[in-house]
Amino acid sequence: MAVLLSKLTSKAQTVIPREIRSRLDLKPGDVVRYRLTDAGVVIDKLPQQSDEDALASFSEWTSAADDEAYSGL
Repeated sequence: MAVLLSKLTSKAQTVIPREIRSRLDLKPGDVVRYRLTDAGVVIDKLPQQSDEDALASFSEWTSAADDEAYSGL
């Protein structure tokens, strides 16, 4: 098993290592899912949603007030 590392930025962002992107066939716009397990974290590619955006459940956070409140994060 390969060990791959990635560093978090000050905005808690990271780059998914090339080997993992290739293995999961990740492309721009793909959604990845993080699942917490007793053994650690599992990251996988979420299947494409044909009728609905995978993040649509968060639509309640799309107001101008929310954009302003969270703009500094």
